[in-house]
Amino acid sequence: MIPSVLHAPAPGWTSDADIVVIGSGIAGLVAALRCRPHGRVLLVTKALLDAGSTRWAQGGIAAALAPDDTPEEHLADTLTAGVGICDEDAVRALVTEGPDAVRGLIDLGTAFDRSGGGDIALTREGGHHRRRIAHAGGDATGAEISRALLAELKDSGVEVIEHALVLDLLKDAAGRAAGVTLHVMGEGQPGGVGAVRARAVVLATGGLGQVFSATTNPEVSTGDGVALALRAGAEVTDLEFVQFHPTVLWLGEGATGQQPLISEAVRGEGAHLIDHAGVRFMTGRHELAELAPRDVVAKGIMNRMRETGASHMLLDGRHLGAATWETRFPTILAACRHHGIDPVTEPIPVVPAAHYASGGVRTDLYGRTSVPGLYACGEVACTGVHGANRLASNSLLEGLVFAARIAAALSEELPAPLANTAAPPGPEQGGLLEPGLRGEVQRIMTSYVGVLRQAGGLEAAARELEGLGRGSVEPGVEAWEVTNLYTVASAIVAAARRREETRGSHWREDYPERADGTWRGHLVTRLAGNVLTTTYESLEGKRS
Repeated sequence: MIPSVLHAPAPGWTSDADIVVIGSGIAGLVAALRCRPHGRVLLVTKALLDAGSTRWAQGGIAAALAPDDTPEEHLADTLTAGVGICDEDAVRALVTEGPDAVRGLIDLGTAFDRSGGGDIALTREGGHHRRRIAHAGGDATGAEISRALLAELKDSGVEVIEHALVLDLLKDAAGRAAGVTLHVMGEGQPGGVGAVRARAVVLATGGLGQVFSATTNPEVSTGDGVALALRAGAEVTDLEFVQFHPTVLWLGEGATGQQPLISEAVRGEGAHLIDHAGVRFMTGRHELAELAPRDVVAKGIMNRMRETGASHMLLDGRHLGAATWETRFPTILAACRHHGIDPVTEPIPVVPAAHYASGGVRTDLYGRTSVPGLYACGEVACTGVHGANRLASNSLLEGLVFAARIAAALSEELPAPLANTAAPPGPEQGGLLEPGLRGEVQRIMTSYVGVLRQAGGLEAAARELEGLGRGSVEPGVEAWEVTNLYTVASAIVAAARRREETRGSHWREDYPERADGTWRGHLVTRLAGNVLTTTYESLEGKRS
């Protein structure tokens, strides 16, 4: 049983805005800045403004900026990575609007790295046939983009509430989104549980990687937006497609929490994956070898680990030289050396780890969800761009492009303000999990729903999740967070059990082949009456 609403007391304070944006990564910041002409904008973030996943993005942002590249080629690479179930219209919007969107970041002051001739320096990553990845600070692209957007936000007139966990969606009598409830934890601002009434709500809450024990995601990535959307009656889709980044720094058996990412751009600059005998095992597995799409590389690493009995594989970039490491990858170099590894003189131990949710809250091409007045963009959303496996460095671009599209839609469809339309949160219907169960949810998901999946493990995951106790828990941030993790974990398991094939980042060992005849479509999950239901929709629109 999944809680339909969180057990929050009646709001102790209220605030009003025209548009409330939840999240302060690239998607949330762009949405807030672009919505300024439409009225009072309130930006709410769970921790500090720069604490989300955007600042951790190393590789860069993909766009057809080079003279020898085209949006059509970017589209083709994205569709290939998505393994047959991307929404081609969404991808076309991404790749055609992407170059100007990136130029817009430059106009805001984003300092991308430049070549000797002054052009934007571009690199390659997995799945790309062209050099189209713009980067900044070598391997600190996300941090630079975040810096530029936050500088623009500073005097923009957008109001900000930090240290605020979003709880549930408020609706008016007609079922339209009318605001959110929050638990605010910071000093010098409204404290405790309160409500923000608004004419539109934009979810940009980021990812859900903390549902697994080891992830590249920061601590704040607990799937709050997906859980809120489910409780609000919105459709979520493609949740089975959780991308595991192939090359994450191996910190030893049992390592948990946020793990250091070794960017795909390292392979793009020429580093090789090898086993402990020095063999390049990706050669011959795919035409692009180490630069194959992420699901292919992750599976290649896992297979080689099985074949050799090793706990990890190795990324060899010694031949890149000290100068390349120091100028192109200073952040990664520092992280490796912090953990006792020097990539200049020794290979880096790597394993796959949970990285990115290709699925999320289902939206159309302008970020509209199935709940009127509720929009979503960035990793929390499923626009259809990624299909079964996100192409490297398309994530920042997706947040940038579709946040702007939401703002464009709101310029025409923001409803007139209505007084006193938002009802307070409903009564507790499912209870909260004990905060101490967070590790247990993560253990279940890591044990049974990681890179390798099969029916028995997925059934065990569903059974063990259902057995976790819920009840009269004192409401608070930790209990709400773990309940969100539980809700999202349950939805992922439901979708993973239903899809009986291997496609993209969903690898079923008991169904090792792709099955276009029966599974070329999407699994849509809904929450009603505290029960999750998952239905299949083929690309031809048939439901079952």
